[in-house]
Amino acid sequence: MDRWKGRVALVTGASVGIGAAIAKELVQHGMKVVGCARDVQKVEKLAAECVNAGYSGTLVPFKCDLSNEDEILSMFSAIKAQHQGVDVCINNAGLAHPEPLLSGKTSSWRNMTDVNVIALSICVREAYQSMKERNVDDGHIININSMSGHRVVHNSDVHFYTATKYAVTALTEAIRQELRDAKTHIRATCISPGLVETEFAFRMHSLSPEKAASQYASLKCLEAKDISSAVTYALSAPAHVQIGDIQMRPVEQYF
Repeated sequence: MDRWKGRVALVTGASVGIGAAIAKELVQHGMKVVGCARDVQKVEKLAAECVNAGYSGTLVPFKCDLSNEDEILSMFSAIKAQHQGVDVCINNAGLAHPEPLLSGKTSSWRNMTDVNVIALSICVREAYQSMKERNVDDGHIININSMSGHRVVHNSDVHFYTATKYAVTALTEAIRQELRDAKTHIRATCISPGLVETEFAFRMHSLSPEKAASQYASLKCLEAKDISSAVTYALSAPAHVQIGDIQMRPVEQYF
């Protein structure tokens, strides 16, 4: 990770869970991390914790609603003005609503698409343009996907969410191909965790917290730091090595 010291990483959804763990780990490795979230106060608290811990990097909180393209573009403009640009883009933000295909709300489907697919694609585009205009040829784009991007479980609550994650799988491979066509050495990686004990299920089942709790209690889940370790593994790979997709599950998870 030495070559990343002092360089700029964008981590979306950095306020809690996997995003917070990734942001913290990259700061530990000496990177300047722009952590964006709607709840920027949580990122500010994490930034203070990083300072108190004496980490060599810095965490820069940024308030951004990823369902709003204007806010995303404003964020990239601010990063350019204040930090020159992005060298690593980690698209971690994602959400799920328990809305089945046969009875779900269109507004919830659209929200999942806007954040899980469209916002990710905008961030990839803007990060690449930032790298290109500064002749950065060794950048890295990492999409935090899901095992739901690789199989369909028999649970109607997550079927539309699963479709958005299949899109992330396809997009990451498409990004890799376009980067090759562009004759660049920028890399694209997908990290696909199974069940991770975070606030994700509680947000999804906000009206039934006991349902979320039972999911996490059913087995020994992955932890957010397991995913952040996978991120640093991908970033640490030799420059000629393309890590395409890291699929990781709890040992006890069946699907």
